Amino acid sequence: MAGGQWDPTSIPTRPGLYINFVTAAAAQIKGGARGTVAIPLKAFAGGTAAAKQFYTVTTEADATTLFGAANIASIKYALQGGAKEVLVYTLPASAVTADYTDMRVAFDTRPFNVFAFDGEVAAAEQDAVKTWVAANRADGKHFLAVFGASVAADDATPATGDARSVRVSDDYIVNLTVGGVINGTAVSSGKYAAWVAGLIAGTAINASITYAPAPVDDVNKRLTNAEIKTALGKGSLVLVNDGEKIKVEQGVVTSGKKIRQIRARQAVATDITKTAADAYIGKINNNEDGQAALIVAIKAYLETLETSNVLANPTVQLDPQRPSVGDTVYLLIGYVEVDSMERILITVNI
Repeated sequence: MAGGQWDPTSIPTRPGLYINFVTAAAAQIKGGARGTVAIPLKAFAGGTAAAKQFYTVTTEADATTLFGAANIASIKYALQGGAKEVLVYTLPASAVTADYTDMRVAFDTRPFNVFAFDGEVAAAEQDAVKTWVAANRADGKHFLAVFGASVAADDATPATGDARSVRVSDDYIVNLTVGGVINGTAVSSGKYAAWVAGLIAGTAINASITYAPAPVDDVNKRLTNAEIKTALGKGSLVLVNDGEKIKVEQGVVTSGKKIRQIRARQAVATDITKTAADAYIGKINNNEDGQAALIVAIKAYLETLETSNVLANPTVQLDPQRPSVGDTVYLLIGYVEVDSMERILITVNI
């Protein structure tokens, strides 16, 4: 089904549901409590898998059988983070640029919630995924992508990771700039990004990943207070050691917005579009009764999200600025986004 964004000066010709997000108060919605992480796997020697194929795994044991125990670190991180499942695409040995292009085209045909690489990749591949994410968004497919260091040494210099956040700045991109230490071995942000992807996919959309604990012994680079504030200002996602545990400092995308906010927006586009395709497009008349039925269905859906504290004060109405005639319906959806409590400011009177 066609869908995506629409231009008031060029109305889409294909039947479908088209949504524009307009920053004012809000106009967005829900996603699942747990989801799917997509990973293009670099190696699978010792397993039963074949090149350029899709496999869905939910356990480490299944991943080991398919891809070999030595090749599944990113899959284990994603599952450990909380992903319901990992959608794996097997890259051929010594994959080149054309193979990564084929991978992105292949993933275009599959639904998933968060994308992460299998470890460290070149900046050029990150840039290509940023372009790919934007193209999918315009076409009506919404997902987050999580990046990390291209080489392990990048994590040693906070400014390098922050520069990457600026380079890939986008509402749908997350950039981890600090990795971890597990059993005495440093794990770069490029490798540990898969855990962040799993954490995002496995977190309910009425919750934030801010202060989520990371199951590592330490970070591979301890940031100063000034470095943490600079990183957040650049849109970086960082892990910090607070003296007791390792945690996500704040759940942000590289544009500086909250991951919780963006996931809600993605869910609006995804869930309402699916419902419209299943029950409305081509199936009801574009008259007063049909329009009322569509409005009631969307309002009821938004109200379930209101009950779940994803949003507040939802409204749905026909757009008064654009007449809904012929085969086209214009709607205005509004609501107030509900954020998580992330700053507690106390004044003590003595």
